[in-house]
This record gives sequence, C-alpha cells and structure tokens, in this order.
Amino acid sequence: MEPDRDICSAKDCRADAVWQLQWNNPKLHTPDRRKTWLACDAHRQSLADFLGARGFLRDTVPHPS
Repeated sequence: MEPDRDICSAKDCRADAVWQLQWNNPKLHTPDRRKTWLACDAHRQSLADFLGARGFLRDTVPHPS
C-alpha cells in the first residue's frame, strides 16, 4: 500500500503535488473563500489556464512538502 501523499488534481495523474492553485467561483463563494486544486509541475499551467479562463483562479503557491 502506498503511503498517504498529496497528488496532482489533473485527471489520471498520480504525480506528487508541488503547487496549490487557489480559486473560487464568485457566483457561488464569498470573495474570501478559497478552494484548492493541487498540481504537479507538468500540470500546473493547464490547470491554471482552465481556472483562469473562467475567472476562478486567485493565486498559485508552492504546496508544502
């Protein structure tokens, strides 16, 4: 059994998460609410682009190891 670890939120990706993409949907969430997707280096930009195109991305920060 694999130890508990944080993995990338991209579909079918099992890589370790190294980034947190913090976002919210302004139609559903208060301005201070942040939801988080985790990303590996390979998927950071594609996930950020997806959220950014919808106006949801608020910040991208390193994920604590």
